[in-house]
Amino acid sequence: MKHTINIALIGNPNVGKTSVFNMLTGLKQKVGNYPGITVEKKVGVFKVNNQLKANILDLPGSYSINATSKDEQVVLDLLFDQNNEHYPDVVLVVADVENIKRNLLLFTQIKDLGLPTILAVNMADRMGPKGISLDIQSLEAALDTKVVLLSVRENKGFEELKGAIASYKELSKEKIIDIKSIDTAHFEQFAAANPNKDVYQHWLVQDGSSSSEIKKIQHKETVKRYQIINEALNKSYAVNALEASDIRSKMDRVLTHWFFGYAIFFGIMLLIFQSVFDWSSIPMDFIDGLFASLIESLKETLPAGKLTDLITDGVIAGINGVVIFIPQIAILFLFISLLEESGYMSRVVFLMDRIMRPFGLNGKSIVPLISGTACAIPAIMSARNIENWKERLITILITPFTTCSARIPVYVIIISLVVPDKKVFGFIGLQGLTMTGLYILGFFMAIISAWILNKIIKSKQKSYFVVEMPTYRLPLLKNVFYTVVEKTKSFVFGAGKIILPLSVLLWFLGTHGPGDNFTNAEEIITSTYVDQQLSEEDLQDKVASFKLESSYMGLIGKSIEPVVRPLGYDWKIGIAVIASFSAREVFVGTLATIYSVGSHADEEDISLIKDRMMRETFPDGTKVFTLATGVSILLFYAFAMQCISTVAITRKETNSLKWTVIQAVGMTLFAYIVSFVAYQLLK
Repeated sequence: MKHTINIALIGNPNVGKTSVFNMLTGLKQKVGNYPGITVEKKVGVFKVNNQLKANILDLPGSYSINATSKDEQVVLDLLFDQNNEHYPDVVLVVADVENIKRNLLLFTQIKDLGLPTILAVNMADRMGPKGISLDIQSLEAALDTKVVLLSVRENKGFEELKGAIASYKELSKEKIIDIKSIDTAHFEQFAAANPNKDVYQHWLVQDGSSSSEIKKIQHKETVKRYQIINEALNKSYAVNALEASDIRSKMDRVLTHWFFGYAIFFGIMLLIFQSVFDWSSIPMDFIDGLFASLIESLKETLPAGKLTDLITDGVIAGINGVVIFIPQIAILFLFISLLEESGYMSRVVFLMDRIMRPFGLNGKSIVPLISGTACAIPAIMSARNIENWKERLITILITPFTTCSARIPVYVIIISLVVPDKKVFGFIGLQGLTMTGLYILGFFMAIISAWILNKIIKSKQKSYFVVEMPTYRLPLLKNVFYTVVEKTKSFVFGAGKIILPLSVLLWFLGTHGPGDNFTNAEEIITSTYVDQQLSEEDLQDKVASFKLESSYMGLIGKSIEPVVRPLGYDWKIGIAVIASFSAREVFVGTLATIYSVGSHADEEDISLIKDRMMRETFPDGTKVFTLATGVSILLFYAFAMQCISTVAITRKETNSLKWTVIQAVGMTLFAYIVSFVAYQLLK
């Protein structure tokens, strides 16, 4: 029977830790969040040898175990909790061969906890181009540990690493420094107050934020550790700049330039989002068509009835509402993963930090905000890269303000209704200018909201902007593939279980209703229009519209008309607004049904919808769709949280019902107020 051990995989950010994890585990890994926080947890399994297998936990990137962030606190909590199911039998610390001096600070701290520790020096394939030489035996002697040289790109060193893991019981547990030597009086007093406990371990877990003396001792500890690290590297590590063939410095001068850096970044973003729109349209249309065919086939095969309607129009349509997002998510994360793997994303974060910082954000927030122009769902998921809890939360809360592609159908039909098709300055279309203005308005509102939330949300966690500038390298396709697969799975199985029941609920409200009006809709409409000789198609449209008006959804629309009337909406627009909570673009399809032209909005139908909307009047004879009403609708959809999928992903990523409700209710209430003011001023 194989014996199983636990391994904790630890290292600074951008040392290739995840690449090592992927190489060891392949697809035998699970991704989730630590209980109560949004820090991601990755657990994998791999075979060490014929007698031993290992559970390996990929811990968040940390610079030290003097915890100053949620990520570092997760590392500290695991290493000190022997009752934790993942408490390590051996710790594997990954270092980058180019930044080994800085990486070794964390290594020396971990080794001094008394745990069996292996040092894996990664990216050995960069030693030649960088002119680096490393004497492994000398480094092992200086640090009293096992050192393994790895190259993920060339798949070298992993058998030696497994051998070192198999012999973990033979690893030295001797400490690198005597902590008492840093401040004898302080630590003797501390030891006396905590007898029978390891002085260093117990000292680390105390609350140092209340004492400036603790901070001074931590500084002394860091200085002492770097003295030992320097001595070790002086004997084992050397860099010959004359032998290096490095272009990193030349590239950095261009990519982080105050002008060219921003120009290149926005050019890349434009390319990415154009690709997201172009590439995703074909698979999304294929998925939509596939599900439409499946629904049609099931309706023909299964006996007519409520159960069939539930399966086809409720469950399968709800699944389609989840699956159809997969192409956009996969393509966006493909590009983000390529940028991260290549080392370019760190340069973007550095560039944008100076702009985002005054608004309570940091440079990493720019990726979700720009991604939101395609879809808020993958955009919110990409906020996982923001370490600071407050900045990550603010980014998630404001991202839906950016104009996503789902708003475009609403914008197009409303703008074409109320904005004249005229040119400004003879060449700029007024309708196109309005659309551009809505995009700018969304981004502006996101930034203002961030500034307000930064003032409201209190956090003891200080934000220190630290970003690695890793070496430029060709992305490893295996890592890119794992990233895309894991993040796509996370959406489908995480958000899907919330979206599906809500979609079924909306189906039920729209297809059921009380009283004779709903039950006998066909007889009522037939008798009403018996003298008008309507075609069968027109008659069925009338029936569908009447049933919708008489359904629970229609009754809700009638009941909320007093609420939406101050915005310039009638009960029909109210129904469309409610229905579009499943997805913003549903607004147009709902109007198609309400205005008796069918539920599909192709190019020919769009003109019919527009004609009917233009002729629509209130009971007093005044037009419904005026400039005031149109602007009110545009502003409402610019600001309101009208998307189940976004609500679901916010709930998952924040792990908080409170913030999910605050976001959904707050955005919609703000949208209502702005739309109310706009309509009242313009009517």
